[in-house]
Amino acid sequence: MLIDFHTHIFPPDIQHHRERYCARDPWFDTLYSDPRARIATAEDLIAEMAESTVDVSVTFSFGWTDTGLIEETNNYVIDVMRRYPGRIYGMAVLQPAAGTHAVRELDRCARAGMIGLGELMPHGQGYKLSDIPLLTPLIEVVRQHQLIVLSHCSEPIGHIYPGKGDVTLQDIVTFLTAFPDVRFVAAHWGGGLPFYCLMPEIQRITANVWYDTAATAYLYRNTILPVVAQLVGVERILFASDYGLLRQQRIMDYVAQSGLDTEDVEKVLGRNAQSLLGL
Repeated sequence: MLIDFHTHIFPPDIQHHRERYCARDPWFDTLYSDPRARIATAEDLIAEMAESTVDVSVTFSFGWTDTGLIEETNNYVIDVMRRYPGRIYGMAVLQPAAGTHAVRELDRCARAGMIGLGELMPHGQGYKLSDIPLLTPLIEVVRQHQLIVLSHCSEPIGHIYPGKGDVTLQDIVTFLTAFPDVRFVAAHWGGGLPFYCLMPEIQRITANVWYDTAATAYLYRNTILPVVAQLVGVERILFASDYGLLRQQRIMDYVAQSGLDTEDVEKVLGRNAQSLLGL
């Protein structure tokens, strides 16, 4: 089973009227005003999965600042889950700064069958992953429904690119220290967090952390896979393309050619996610 743990989809109206939504949400405008930035629908994702032979995709929309757009796109993902059962698993995007409104929205999405909260995008939505009082009511819902949390993470050094953000390693560590029991997927290799797991205290607080490979071809040489496998265990690495930013096959080839043995490649491309999702 091949499982892509990090994809983005949008309703067709957003795909067809990009400019309207860029005008409505400044954070969306930052990332998608360029016509070359691909906006994919569910049907685009399903076609991509057929081409790449991916069996399952975990998907979500976008960390809007506009709560109306959050509800609209969560509804779209819920509908897609129902149209493609067993193939599409959705996560709920939220605007945590919306307070009780966000708590109610997460509960609604969980009851509709979503498997997690994500992708959190603190850098675009005006809060910090380290704002524990803000996030605690949401984590209570996460615990109630046994959800997974997936967050964007930023590299503290290296080149600047649209959407890099400033979700610092300290923000991530503060979150994990406050909520050690939560299953946490640190996107984009956790901004380099695995390398700090050589420190015993970081190893302890990351016991429930998985690292996804979203957009990895833009960030690291593929030898990062065997290196991180040695640091935290290959079982903690999840194949993630960041589709429609990158094609699924490109990241699958990146994993397959990384130097991992065949069994470990199979773990990264699906068996780890299968275990995490309980499939």
